[in-house]
Amino acid sequence: MSSYLGRHAELYDLFYAEKPYADEAAFLDGIFRDPKSGRDRDSTPRRLLELACGTGRHALEIEKRGYEIVATDYSADMLACAKRRADAAESSVTFHQADMRRLGECEAIHGGTFDAAYALFDSIGYVQSNEAIGEVMCGVRDLLRPGGLFVFEFWHAAAMLRDFDPLRVRRWATDDGEVLRISRTTLDVPRQLSHVAYEIVELRRDGTYGRIEETQTNRYFLVQEMASLVAAAGLESVAWFAGFSRDAPIDETTWHVVAVARRGG
Repeated sequence: MSSYLGRHAELYDLFYAEKPYADEAAFLDGIFRDPKSGRDRDSTPRRLLELACGTGRHALEIEKRGYEIVATDYSADMLACAKRRADAAESSVTFHQADMRRLGECEAIHGGTFDAAYALFDSIGYVQSNEAIGEVMCGVRDLLRPGGLFVFEFWHAAAMLRDFDPLRVRRWATDDGEVLRISRTTLDVPRQLSHVAYEIVELRRDGTYGRIEETQTNRYFLVQEMASLVAAAGLESVAWFAGFSRDAPIDETTWHVVAVARRGG
């Protein structure tokens, strides 16, 4: 499950500099206020748990809306970036290393209770198997107060199978030169897995260069399939959104689905 190791973690914010973190944080804020309408401000959760926080950009944006956040990630390198960002912003978000499949083993959150939890940018697919996803969801369920929400984003199988790109090349200009990223994607259709082999080359102005290779594997899902996994973990499906939109329909062009589940009781 390891990803974004070493220098790859340090380049993460360059690769996703244009991601609309503030807009996505605002969308979650609306969901937390009311899973269906976003208008019931009296029921807003306050204490949140983030899974797969990456470099902390979602956490810091969501914190601005009045939440207390405990953020976790599997990658020590990503957490180091997140902590530097939080220190620079004088943020109160706390960051901890944790495997999302074994949340109860993290001392910082063991025995705690949260009003809501979230896992964005398709991170739940990194654990891949039904059993592992069940471990994640059951672990989250046990940390939520009764009625607490779990909001998570996943890759949509319909779009992946229809439109995945076997080869993608992107370039970014930097103060020190240029970064080139080549992404080669293959699908394991029976297991619903996407394998993305990254080759990253940093071309520096002084004529030197650096090179990184890393392969990441993430699972894609159908909505009905994910609903079954949610139910098997003892959670209730509340809503399904086409990305971070309240109005767009979920169809074969929808790459990312945002799901809202709730603990009963």
